Amino acid sequence: MDLNFTPAEEAFRDSVRAFLAEKLPKALSDKVASGKHLSRDEMAQWHAILNERGWLANHWPKEYGGTGWSVIERFIFEHECCLAHAPRVVPFGVNMLGPVLIKYGNEAQKRYWLPRILNGEDWWCQGYSEPGAGSDLAAVKTHAVREGDHYIVNGQKTWTTLGHYANMIFCLVRTNREAKKQEGISFLLIDMNTPGVEIRPIITLDGEHEVNEVFFTDVRVPVQNLVGEEDRGWSCAKYLLTYERTNIAGIGFSVAALQRLKKIAATQRRNGRPLADDPLFAARMARVEIDLENMKTTNLRVISAVAGGGAPGAESSMLKIRGTEIRQEITSLTRRAMGPYARPYQWQAQDEGDEGHTLGPEAAAGAAAHYFNNRKLSIFGGSNEIQKNIISKMILGL
Repeated sequence: MDLNFTPAEEAFRDSVRAFLAEKLPKALSDKVASGKHLSRDEMAQWHAILNERGWLANHWPKEYGGTGWSVIERFIFEHECCLAHAPRVVPFGVNMLGPVLIKYGNEAQKRYWLPRILNGEDWWCQGYSEPGAGSDLAAVKTHAVREGDHYIVNGQKTWTTLGHYANMIFCLVRTNREAKKQEGISFLLIDMNTPGVEIRPIITLDGEHEVNEVFFTDVRVPVQNLVGEEDRGWSCAKYLLTYERTNIAGIGFSVAALQRLKKIAATQRRNGRPLADDPLFAARMARVEIDLENMKTTNLRVISAVAGGGAPGAESSMLKIRGTEIRQEITSLTRRAMGPYARPYQWQAQDEGDEGHTLGPEAAAGAAAHYFNNRKLSIFGGSNEIQKNIISKMILGL
């Protein structure tokens, strides 16, 4: 196993850097670097730029409009995007549904839905979690009953991220109440504009609107929107979650955030000295940097194995656990570095066009908000406790 990049891979890295230098709008990278909110149009703008270059679906096969890149090229691309402070591609269509359609969808579904994901015609959201069915996803109660050429869907989804922007939702629905929990679930694609679909915002404690509840009342869904076989949707669900969990690890984002933290620690002062010279703070920064380097090595070992024909299994759970813990520690240290300036809730300073609202250093405005928002990283996509159960079962045989 060789963890060094080949000359061809180094040349690929150079081409990615050149692309980012030319095509990534400075206004977008500045907002990402400063932790400010991106609007729907700004997220769509970066989506369109990548699609125009043909680099949006970097893990799809070429035949479906993807790049056909190797896992190592994907790693390089995503890493360089993070270091350049590029916006994160909204994952639900490109990174989550797309691979499911390619593996489990029929040809008609691939021909119709995949191009619409690429050109941004559809904005997808995820209909997995329900009240009482979060970490225990197989406990979903939203059900679908087939009547002729349609399924009639009733139930509720919750924590639907960016659902207020979406016109489509992929859902896990129960189609057989008599079967074992995992064996009676199907995977449906539902138009959010169908009569009977109602979306209600969930306003979090910080006043933000990121997540929603979605209610279904006698919603008619064409049978052709079933992906895979009826009652066999659990296979689609697990396959999608593997992509989601690996993506949540966010190694590139942690690398960029750690670089930013080091700059803050070099300029902030405590007891007359740079914060970076504080022994306790320096020790915590060193600890998280060591953990991050170890995780990068583990990630390279995984992608090296995949490049050699292997398939990630429990490794995606390991990356999810350590990745989220490291990201949380970095935001915790950033908040701590801001000291009392992290206490005021400076929501105006995170919005576009704001000037002069920040108390203290610029990094103070979003420090507390990012810290609290990242608490959810270890919960969604399958809580870290669930991931430990998966590792115990798959690797230790417990």
